[in-house]
Amino acid sequence: MKSERKGGVSSAEQRNRRSTELEQEKENRAGADMASGAEPAANGAEKENRMGTEKISSLLIRMALPMMISMFVQAMYNIVDSIFVSRINEAALTAVSIAFPVQNLMIAVATGTGVGVNALLSRSLGEKNPEKASRVANTSVFLAGISFLAFLVFGVLGSSWFMRVQTTDTSISQYGTVYLGIVTTLSFGLFGEIMFERLLQSTGRTLMSMVVQLVGAVTNIIFDPILIFGLLGFPKLGIAGAAYATVMGQILAMLLGLILNLRKNPEIRLDVRQILRPEGKQIGEIYLIGFPSILMVSIGSVMTFFINNIVMAFSTTATAVVGVYFKIQSFIFMPVFGLNNGMVPIVAYNYGARRKARIEETLRYAIRYAVMIMLIGFAVFELFPAQLLGLFNASDHMLSIGVPALRIICISFLFAGYCVILGSFFQALGSSMYSLWVSVVRQLLVLVPSAWLLSLTGNLDMVWLAWPIAEIASVVMSTIFLKRIRRTKLNF
Repeated sequence: MKSERKGGVSSAEQRNRRSTELEQEKENRAGADMASGAEPAANGAEKENRMGTEKISSLLIRMALPMMISMFVQAMYNIVDSIFVSRINEAALTAVSIAFPVQNLMIAVATGTGVGVNALLSRSLGEKNPEKASRVANTSVFLAGISFLAFLVFGVLGSSWFMRVQTTDTSISQYGTVYLGIVTTLSFGLFGEIMFERLLQSTGRTLMSMVVQLVGAVTNIIFDPILIFGLLGFPKLGIAGAAYATVMGQILAMLLGLILNLRKNPEIRLDVRQILRPEGKQIGEIYLIGFPSILMVSIGSVMTFFINNIVMAFSTTATAVVGVYFKIQSFIFMPVFGLNNGMVPIVAYNYGARRKARIEETLRYAIRYAVMIMLIGFAVFELFPAQLLGLFNASDHMLSIGVPALRIICISFLFAGYCVILGSFFQALGSSMYSLWVSVVRQLLVLVPSAWLLSLTGNLDMVWLAWPIAEIASVVMSTIFLKRIRRTKLNF
């Protein structure tokens, strides 16, 4: 009797559990439908985004791969842009290299704001707060407009001054002033494109975000040679053509991003009235997370400014090499940044949902993939430096400087993947100050001083050692902060 009674109770429990599982499965299906834009189930089951349910190994690839591809294409069109400019002459290539810090600063403001939007919006969805998610989205569009106005003013008043500060070569200064003036005064496309991409990424629609970036990149690639060299009946615009091709791609991508958010992103609602009446609280929350990211990338602009001046003491060709390096290295780093873009919403969502195991698993996979990408980059730079520089019409003098430069600098790639992933991991958890401190130390307190001290040897090749030295410092700091994060924010 005891055995029968035990068996009967067990059967009842099994039936109850099965009933509960069926009901839960029904709710999960309803949640998945809503996350993909479908109508909610009739029973009103609560939505559950795939970032909280799907297997991490496949989810991270699914979220990140479209962004990795699109960022790879972005890097490619940056390289193509400089390749065509190098066909004008070395002065034009040097001018674009000198203008790079300002372009990088624009990207810093746009992507840094996007980091705050991405993390806050994804966290709001994880907390099942769609109203807050929409408020964040509308505020982000307002911030993109304000950012554009700031660089519009700089483009009109500061482009010529910025070039004159860095070079006394009239030809280089004139090329740079023209190029910089166009990409800043028409930068509304850049800010709009990046912000609308981030809204798509934050809701898990990375494939659409990839399409937006691809459209912008392909447009740039197509119009670069046409506008620079005057093909197909278009006027020959030279370096101005390169700038116009860039902004044309950005504007077209912005328009496509807007359309996709309005029609294919039901988890947020864009409203002109809310855009024009932003909430101060939302702005504060966005920049609490995103401002350190802005500073981090901005620090990169400051670093580049100083490095350009350090190597300019050796020759203008050395400055061109630095510019070419930053273009080529983006070919390796951009896929890692795409991986970051896929990782951040997953981490932020599961942090909002208080799921520690999924957060840790996401971090492990992201580091693994990033290190693999950087190892490939290291091998390419070590084995084919002359071929890489040859893409930019490099002279024998440029090759003599650039080949050892690429081979020495790429040693830093062995450590960079780990550090880049941890930087975005800290941001996704709302600890952006950790990322900021790592960036400040690496670029301003280690890299620039090391480069200057090594330049005193009179040997330009020694200057390139500053990069791996700085990256090792970054590894140490990032690891210390990771341990602290686990003790404080991931102790639930």
